[in-house]
Amino acid sequence: MSYLESNLKQVPTGMRKILFINWPLVILLSAVASVGFLMLYSVAGGTLETWSEPQMKRFGVGMAAMFAVAFTPIWFWRNISALVYLVALVLLLAVEFFGAIGMGAQRWLELGPIRVQPSELMKIAIVMLLAAYYDWLDVDKVSRPIWVLLPVVLILVPTFLVLMQPDLGTAVLLVLGGGLVMFAAGVSLWYFGTVIAIVVALVFAVLESRGTDWQLLHDYQYRRIDTFVDPAADPLGAGYNITQAQIALGSGGWNGRGFMQGTQSRLNFLPEKHTDFIFTTLAEEFGFIGASSLLLLYAGILAFCIHAAVTNKDRFSSLLTLGIAGTFFLFFGINMAMVMGLMPVVGVPLPLVSYGGTAMMILLAAFGLVQSAHIHRPR
Repeated sequence: MSYLESNLKQVPTGMRKILFINWPLVILLSAVASVGFLMLYSVAGGTLETWSEPQMKRFGVGMAAMFAVAFTPIWFWRNISALVYLVALVLLLAVEFFGAIGMGAQRWLELGPIRVQPSELMKIAIVMLLAAYYDWLDVDKVSRPIWVLLPVVLILVPTFLVLMQPDLGTAVLLVLGGGLVMFAAGVSLWYFGTVIAIVVALVFAVLESRGTDWQLLHDYQYRRIDTFVDPAADPLGAGYNITQAQIALGSGGWNGRGFMQGTQSRLNFLPEKHTDFIFTTLAEEFGFIGASSLLLLYAGILAFCIHAAVTNKDRFSSLLTLGIAGTFFLFFGINMAMVMGLMPVVGVPLPLVSYGGTAMMILLAAFGLVQSAHIHRPR
């Protein structure tokens, strides 16, 4: 125990918790959100009211939620992890029957004046439940088939419900996020290798079946594959979004065109410029330097989370922190790969930067769990 921690025994508990907060992580989260406010101001043509001001209010509420979650003992969150999962699952089921439809998808619930997206809650709920499961399970049972089957089912059930909305991006995040927790818990690599082999075989079968009597996909789905491989083949149709995004990325150059000087966003060539494709606006206006700076901020958040996880002696806290860090990485990694044409467009927003209420507040609450694990870790 350090000299500081030994002397903090005389400090009131509430004050000790404030001092034990990972303040560099709070600063990094605020810095990333500030980048979002700036870019939302830019894409709105220099007005706060359209997107930036509502986002600031949501960030304030989210930060309050983060501190409330952080000050709550970590054992409480472990004990209610199954309840959080069940609530998220019920909300996903409710979407199927009562969900609001937007942009051709049924993903939201109207709760009075508030519209929520239950799949955002499930991204964190699955991590919480799996962390609690592997904290409960004996280490020598982690890789036994019967004990691997249950977490697989827990992952696949909400994934199926999300695919029905349809929301491929979130479904992928649920599978990968759950898989990261299983990997961190020590599940045998043979399972992961088997899954990868099955996925590769399925992709090969899908491609080989094209034009045959046993064709596995519809013709329009194959056209989407063609568009991903070569967006220029249909620049005004299916390839329009990614083509315009790549033009914005390339036109930014090293230093960018300047704040609010991006032609792609100002002239409304960019699709979803305030949500999924906001990274391209940043790259166009601030260039490679600006885009790399945001990436460094994200890397700093990951570094603090990973350090907190590997130094925490509580298994649940460590797995929870690694799971949330991994999910956060998937958020921005998939978004950036998507807008650069390295992955198909699956509708994953850029965390803390893209406009959106549910995603931001759930993510900040998740970082509250990281802070709770850090504050209440064994000392």
